[in-house]
Amino acid sequence: MKILPGLLLPFCGVLLISCSIKVTEDNNPTFTKTDSLTDRYLAYQDSILRSWNIMINDDNQKIKSMHNLLHELIVTGDNERERLEKFEEQLDQLERTRYTQRSMANADVIEEYDFATTTLVQELISLAESKTEFAYNTTLQKLVDDIRTADQRVDGYREEYDAVVTRFNRFLETYHVDLAGITSNDSLKKKPLFREVSVE
Repeated sequence: MKILPGLLLPFCGVLLISCSIKVTEDNNPTFTKTDSLTDRYLAYQDSILRSWNIMINDDNQKIKSMHNLLHELIVTGDNERERLEKFEEQLDQLERTRYTQRSMANADVIEEYDFATTTLVQELISLAESKTEFAYNTTLQKLVDDIRTADQRVDGYREEYDAVVTRFNRFLETYHVDLAGITSNDSLKKKPLFREVSVE
């Protein structure tokens, strides 16, 4: 059979396009629903961890400033050393009893930590401001300001954390069945929110 020259070019063109499509399809991996859910799940976990770490690091910095303030007060007030050392012990205890992502499900844990923190902050600031040297001691002034400012940031950080966790919990509700094949059941439990466990 003889192929006419005029028909040869279109035929070759179709062949090349067909081959090109085949190569393109083979080079692009197929993303399944499972892949997409896994990516979203991991992204949520990263966001939660990042928000939590920012909040806890800020709390750590506040506690560090409280330790530094105590040190300054001990240096300037020998007659109150015993009282100030008691505060130091309470601060150390504070770090050990702070809530975790799991323990915060118990409202008592947060309430006790917040009460202990607020009491210490108020007592230390009050003590520092009562000192005669506070009026001219810029170190004391800065530490008090740092502690007070960090204390005011707590609610904001908790709201940001709650916002991320709320989105994650909704995601779990919507895709719980699909996610069961991706991760363990423990990882599919909804996380507690500050606003749900906080005591008014």
